Amino acid sequence: MNNKWLQWTSELQSIAQAGLTFSTDRYDLDRYEKIRNIVVEILHEYTEIDHKKIRELFASETGYQTPKVDIRASVFKDNRILMIKEKADGAWALPGGWADVNSSVSESAIRECSEEAGAIVTPKRIIAIHLANKHNKPDFPFTIYKIFVECELVENCFKENTETLDAQFFEADMLPELSFERNTPEQIKMCFEAKKCEIFETIFD
Repeated sequence: MNNKWLQWTSELQSIAQAGLTFSTDRYDLDRYEKIRNIVVEILHEYTEIDHKKIRELFASETGYQTPKVDIRASVFKDNRILMIKEKADGAWALPGGWADVNSSVSESAIRECSEEAGAIVTPKRIIAIHLANKHNKPDFPFTIYKIFVECELVENCFKENTETLDAQFFEADMLPELSFERNTPEQIKMCFEAKKCEIFETIFD
């Protein structure tokens, strides 16, 4: 992370959440809750994200804090990669999003492709598992694993939905404006490289 304060707040939040989960002393519980509230205030102050959203994304979980999981599908047609235009920022990304509970990685990839791009796919292999704050901007106040899944396209027909504006296929040298927090040019290039290789060693970073 470039912003050291963000790493500190993330670690403090993890300590507070663990304390709230495993402590039984009411005075300690009060102290851990105060630490969590201070973390929320710091994030609000430096990011201008409203308190409610910070608590929903960052400070509302219980139990030992673990990374969130973001699934991204790499789908090709005639050497062009499938991308969706996000309603959130108007930029483009690989179909994907947060993994749902009780869903496998392959099930999540299938669901995201269907919902966001109207694409029916068959997951084939894991291309990479990235720690988001090593690859994507802006830095996140929580840990995210991005799992890139190569999928075979069965058919596609984009349908209007609540998350995306469009779905199209793009050549490697004609990529649209990217949503960098979701995927970077380097990550898209990685997907193209994997597609060329019958045997591709999964990247863990």
